[in-house]
Amino acid sequence: MIMDPALKFAVLLILFGFVNASPTNNDFGRCEGIVKKWALSSLDQEVKGDKHTLQDLLFFLHVPRTGGRTYFHCLLKKLYSSSLECPRSYDKLRFDPRKTKCRLLVTHDDYSMMSKLPREKTSVVTILRNPIDRVFSTYEFSVEVAARFLVHPNLTSATQMAGRLRAKTKGVSTLDIWPWKYLVPWMREDLFARRDARMRKGLRDISSNDSYNMEDVVMPLQEFINKQVAWDIVHNGATFQVAGLTNSSYLAESHEVRHCVQKFKILGDYVLQVAKKRLDNMLYVGLTENHRESAKMFGNVVGAQVISQMEASNSSVVSSNTKSEQSSSFSDSEPDINYHQNGTSDQKSSKIASTDHVEASEENMTVGKLMESYEGCISTLRKSQSHRRINSLKRISPANFSKEARLRVPQVVLEQIRSHNNLDLELYKYAQVIFAKQSEHTMEKLVTTERFPGLLNDSYGIMVWKVILLAMSIVLLLFFYLYVNARGRISKVKI
Repeated sequence: MIMDPALKFAVLLILFGFVNASPTNNDFGRCEGIVKKWALSSLDQEVKGDKHTLQDLLFFLHVPRTGGRTYFHCLLKKLYSSSLECPRSYDKLRFDPRKTKCRLLVTHDDYSMMSKLPREKTSVVTILRNPIDRVFSTYEFSVEVAARFLVHPNLTSATQMAGRLRAKTKGVSTLDIWPWKYLVPWMREDLFARRDARMRKGLRDISSNDSYNMEDVVMPLQEFINKQVAWDIVHNGATFQVAGLTNSSYLAESHEVRHCVQKFKILGDYVLQVAKKRLDNMLYVGLTENHRESAKMFGNVVGAQVISQMEASNSSVVSSNTKSEQSSSFSDSEPDINYHQNGTSDQKSSKIASTDHVEASEENMTVGKLMESYEGCISTLRKSQSHRRINSLKRISPANFSKEARLRVPQVVLEQIRSHNNLDLELYKYAQVIFAKQSEHTMEKLVTTERFPGLLNDSYGIMVWKVILLAMSIVLLLFFYLYVNARGRISKVKI
């Protein structure tokens, strides 16, 4: 029986109507509207200005497991005194945006932090890492920190001791910091559960060639990457962090946008475009894999401008101090509420201020001295980190994470990591292009500086350069005037 074409068309229309009216399609349409609205709003908020110039506040958006801690300790702390750091680092509860004098903010918080900061006066820097390596490193660090608690007889004892230590210490614990405040307790609970299971089974000696697949000792990597916690925090984490959409975001709509993107993969392109635009507008984008070249570029792009700002600031402080000494003694009677709170005496405050001044202007810091100190600092820091890592991993022996062990991970697991981090892979490729352009721009600037030393590095040099340009302009105008007059005389002679 052959169906009449008109009837067939009518049936298809009815079926098409049912498909479009399905809950899935309605949900996609709703999600697309939510994500597009967020993306357009985010792109409209981007500040249009000179991205190559350091502003008053430097916001270091630290993507976890990219080597940002090294930058903080070995570069930024050499450039900024402690008094210039914003009164929080890695702990949202302590952030106080009202401290107007802070110049450096270092945090694992995502880009939504910009909603708390003066956008026009803030420069953003970040570092990105190959997403596959970042997932490995996130897994390894979660296990490493969680394994430190295995010195306790049981999970209850470990949890109680951690709580007591955090209450006593004023510093910020790893357990306070996103994303570790989610990943470490989860992994800690899992480690204790597996240890208890081994004890019940009477398992003593465990041997395996694959440290990433020892289910009797530690959660296998493949299991880790497919857990909901990993989907919420780890996968495409760099893209969501640069876009301002982590589960620690300040944006009310972040959870809904992230949920929609995870449910409908095609919507991830909107998030990716926002993240790319934000990388474009950053003062500096580094790469973990090119850590030496990245550090050198950071010194020349960011470090040089910080040093210049500090020199200018110190000059203005000296000038203002000279003026204040000549004025009435009543002019300094109002206390600085930002720095000297809780009944701190003037004497103690002055000691802190003088210490900070020495730290900030240590031996007239230069880019060369900064990079020289970086080499020594990074060596010491890596030795310390390696020592802690070895001691932690002893508690989950024979599991031992290393570059060699990663090579034994099956391709199917690697393919899953790639698939789960499709946005991060694209963003990383884009960051590589930006890095190459930054490198070229920096080299050109360095060559120019070497050819004309002093003319681009201080206010006097800039003034001299302006005078030279003005003189050249006058000479060109004079030459043009003489040329026109000469042409006029020649034409008169011909007539």
